[in-house]
Amino acid sequence: MGATRTDDLPPADLPEVAFAGRSNVGKSSLINAVTGRSHLARASNAPGRTREVNLFVLDDRLRLVDLPGYGFARASRSEAKKFQNLGRAYLRGRPNLKRAYLLIDARHGLKAVDAEALDALDEAAVSYQLVLTKADKLKPAEVAEVAARSLAQVARRAAAFPRVLATSAETGAGLAELRAEIAAACGLAPEA
Repeated sequence: MGATRTDDLPPADLPEVAFAGRSNVGKSSLINAVTGRSHLARASNAPGRTREVNLFVLDDRLRLVDLPGYGFARASRSEAKKFQNLGRAYLRGRPNLKRAYLLIDARHGLKAVDAEALDALDEAAVSYQLVLTKADKLKPAEVAEVAARSLAQVARRAAAFPRVLATSAETGAGLAELRAEIAAACGLAPEA
């Protein structure tokens, strides 16, 4: 389901994990890869396509949440601010939110535009973890370097989880580790 207002969100009856990141970082593609469903979250080449909080129920055990992207979007400033404020309101108001995953393009690492998202996560006191996307576009040593640099950049942030995951929706790299992190964050035993 999609919610354009926090009042439209379902009851906080299942654990939730949220995916946040810049527009075009690959949120929808990663959600599709993690769930093994190629068309669950709508992927687009147009930045700023996600303009609502999209929730996906998995096996009646947890919800994956796709938050609106930030940074460049093909929308007016007021409209972009509206759906970005919706994401912030979601982060502040969900007692069942177990972790947010902040997606970072491995080719670029953390950028200045990510600082606002990091601040919003810290302000909301939400445990969050950095996840590098598109890791298949770099050599393994380069991915390790970006991961180490990114971890160092968030090391002093209280809500940052002290591990960076590298993933690729294209090759499947890192997906098993991300699924395990999600299950652990939600207090769920992995299914056999």
